[in-house]
Amino acid sequence: MAYEPLFTITPHLLKLLEEIATFREKILAATIQVPWIPTLQKDARARNSHSSTAIEGNPLTLAEVRLLGEGKELSSSTERATREILNYFAGLRYVEKNANKKIITHEDLFELHSLISTGVMDQGKAGKYRNFQVRVGNHLPPMAIQVSGLMRELLDWWNNKAPSWPPVITSGILHYRFEAIHPFGDGNGRTGRMLALWELYRRGFDTHHIFSVDEVFWEKRPLYYQNLDLVPKNGEDLTGWLEYTTEAVHLTLERVWGRIQRLKGEKGSAQIVLTPKQERLLGLLRDQQSLSPQEIWKALGVTRQGASKLLNPLIKAGLIKRIGSKKTGKYIFTDSEKS
Repeated sequence: MAYEPLFTITPHLLKLLEEIATFREKILAATIQVPWIPTLQKDARARNSHSSTAIEGNPLTLAEVRLLGEGKELSSSTERATREILNYFAGLRYVEKNANKKIITHEDLFELHSLISTGVMDQGKAGKYRNFQVRVGNHLPPMAIQVSGLMRELLDWWNNKAPSWPPVITSGILHYRFEAIHPFGDGNGRTGRMLALWELYRRGFDTHHIFSVDEVFWEKRPLYYQNLDLVPKNGEDLTGWLEYTTEAVHLTLERVWGRIQRLKGEKGSAQIVLTPKQERLLGLLRDQQSLSPQEIWKALGVTRQGASKLLNPLIKAGLIKRIGSKKTGKYIFTDSEKS
């Protein structure tokens, strides 16, 4: 039996989607001026890690999460609180690395859940679907024997039917349905929100990975749970939930736009219009941390001269730099040694 989400594109939802599209175009145009993109990415990772774990009760502040993201230790935190944050950072790295993955499998979910939940589960096993019944507040998720089949249906919908709808909509659907099935013994909230983020990455909505929607959910946590609870009360109609999650995306983009304006004012930057290959090169550097000239030629399918034409404007703009000797040198983000 195939999964078919029930929802209606209301005038309010349509208006939000149109405004989000406008905001996103402004942000994409602004991020052509990209000396500060690594700063936004670093900020988004910290905000996502803080807010998604805080929803589940993690006591660490955003400032403390930022320190952990920089590899520093916290003397006052509990071991579990620290582990939850470090796990979430690992999950984000996994999702960023697999942002372009075309087909998501059970094994991918197991890997992600294992990264997020190892060492911080109260029940069940990390990376394994539950084999026992659970209750979440007033919600009684499906029996354990049904989990694998329901997840297979959800994955089939995600891989094959989701691309027919805008990513903001499918991200919200995926988020809710995963939480409703509650496939793991613990860690479902963090994993479900991570999957919603993964969908935005896979569909090219958050190309630079600078959005932190979970921050909006955390700030009004009771409202987040209230909207989740309303879906079964409305006969599994997702319309209200999708209006809520789309409003959260809208607010997130407003905030990112504000951060971009502040960074432009603080740092300034000469405009550089990135070509598709330069965008790809920056993405490779984000994933690999550093690349040799030979690795760049091979990855981008260009000659040595072609690579120079791609690299020189990025170096001039202060985005990347070369380190090491002439023979063994590599290219890195300018601020990667600090991030």
